[in-house]
Amino acid sequence: MYINNEIGTIQPVKEIGAIAREHNIVFHTDAVQALGNVSIDVEELNIDLLSVSAHKIYGPKGIGALYIRRGVKIIPFIDGGAQERKKRAGTENIPAIVGFAKACEIAERDLQAHVEKLSKLRDELIDKILGSIDEVKLNGPRDNRHPGNVNVAFKYIEGEALLLMLDAVGVAASSGSACTTGALEPSHVLMSIGLGHEIAHGSLRLTIGDFTEPEDIDFIVENLVRIVKTLRAMSPLYNA
Repeated sequence: MYINNEIGTIQPVKEIGAIAREHNIVFHTDAVQALGNVSIDVEELNIDLLSVSAHKIYGPKGIGALYIRRGVKIIPFIDGGAQERKKRAGTENIPAIVGFAKACEIAERDLQAHVEKLSKLRDELIDKILGSIDEVKLNGPRDNRHPGNVNVAFKYIEGEALLLMLDAVGVAASSGSACTTGALEPSHVLMSIGLGHEIAHGSLRLTIGDFTEPEDIDFIVENLVRIVKTLRAMSPLYNA
């Protein structure tokens, strides 16, 4: 995974790819979170296979792409027709493909401005959360991070209640990966970086996008301070 979808960590893909190539191992990276957020050069990064998705860069939902280095052989995903160089049979979704291509063009054109804007708002949001609320921890690195990812863990808070109260004021957030929505177990990513069950369950993931503005950051922090205070007032652990 080029960039972790939960805590935003940017992985050393180039170095991993070099190790794989040295040992004649085919190297694939899930770059869904990376597309449009970092510069990607498959040659420089020693990548053999790379998967991306349009919806992460404001393109159509339901369309993705797989880069395959020339010479790498893969088994067809769907047999039957000759579409997509006999790799995936079935009529192509041309409007979605064209929309994805246009989204990639815009993302490449605006990459620098996009990263600068999101990184500034991300850092502001992190600083204000850490500065306004006690017993809170930033999950993931401070710098080597997705420009729009903020993931924090609040002690003595139950994440589901936090999400419901944020949703009530119009803030869309999650407590882990969207792929595991509805799961009762804490995030395996947060557990893997050493968080206990209790604090992992109190995690919050916020993602900043191109349409996020400075006033949105203030709105989120203002409501977070209020909601965390309300929930902790009901928490016997916090009162203890």
